[in-house]
Amino acid sequence: MLAMLPALLRDIDLPLRLRLWDGQQLDLGAEPQVTLIIKDPTLLAELSRAGLGTLGSAYVEGRIDLEGPIQQVIQLGDRLSEVLLASEELPPVQYGQHDKASDAEAIRYHYDLSNDFYALWLDSRMIYSCAYFPHGDEDLEAAQNAKLHHLCRKLRLKPGERLLDVGCGWGGLARFAAREYGVEVYGITLSHEQLHLAMQRVADEGLRDRVELRLQDYHDLPQDGCFDKVVSVGMFEHVGHANLPLYCRQLHGALRAGGLVMNHGITSSHLDGRQVGHGAGDFIERYVFPQGELPHLTRIVADLSAAGLEVVDVESLRLHYGRTLELWSNNLEARLEQAAQLVSERVLRIWRLYLAGCAYGFRRGWVNLHQILASKPHADGSHELPWSRADLYP
Repeated sequence: MLAMLPALLRDIDLPLRLRLWDGQQLDLGAEPQVTLIIKDPTLLAELSRAGLGTLGSAYVEGRIDLEGPIQQVIQLGDRLSEVLLASEELPPVQYGQHDKASDAEAIRYHYDLSNDFYALWLDSRMIYSCAYFPHGDEDLEAAQNAKLHHLCRKLRLKPGERLLDVGCGWGGLARFAAREYGVEVYGITLSHEQLHLAMQRVADEGLRDRVELRLQDYHDLPQDGCFDKVVSVGMFEHVGHANLPLYCRQLHGALRAGGLVMNHGITSSHLDGRQVGHGAGDFIERYVFPQGELPHLTRIVADLSAAGLEVVDVESLRLHYGRTLELWSNNLEARLEQAAQLVSERVLRIWRLYLAGCAYGFRRGWVNLHQILASKPHADGSHELPWSRADLYP
């Protein structure tokens, strides 16, 4: 059966072992660190053009098994794909159609998975977004706490202000801002599971008089300028390129003159938003984030500006998100038996690859993450920001 393997594989020098369904095996290099077990004979014909999307799909669907540390699996998978796809041209970029119904369905596919599953590998507040590492050696709990302070300081939150949290998740930021900065928070999400747990935690912490959370689409945000500040964390990736102008106008309409918007989200490394990573983007689109689209930094800045919001500060947290995802992946890998009791084997395979793969992708620069602060100027062009950033770093 080894004779059926594509000839190209025999010329690759990687610490990878191939094992066939009949027990035969081939080492592609000395001292293999990862074993790829081929269970489906029909996969052999696909291996000569196997990118990360193909390999990831084969693992999820049970056509292959993998042995070895998950981070090493991702690294070797990428090195293998780099050789096999060296001459492949990138396909034209195609953007999806987004509406309320399809966006809600996509959000619930991802976020309504299992609150208990997410709790296994997130921090105690269940903050499902990039943490902030002021020194680089913080643990996950400390880094997420630092991120929440970083967001609130950038927004210059003051007691009594009204904060709109677009895509509030499990309410970690909403509760933190209300408790630590004395603001009133109105948060929205499209996930039933997230909302249920978030409201429970708001009640448990005695914050119902300061935090209101609802199941609501960003299309339906009030447009009367009733909020002093707006924060959107890890949400605009779900909006779609076609709806970015509308999304920015909705944020502008919800904000009072002089107020601030913080948009924290993943951005593409390509100007046209095309996917990178030897098929990794295809895997994420199919199995993890259906309808997810990543705009380049210049695109979201242009749409914010066109909506009347003046961009005043931009910070890249790419390496911070790589570290965050690495810690999430480590947490999940340490609790695989518990996770297997909460989700199906197929789902667990998806998330093992997703977390480890994204950690690798952010470290490699395949994608980025930017915090973009924008102001809604007063009619005379003035705004309410201090003259320097000194207040951000007490």
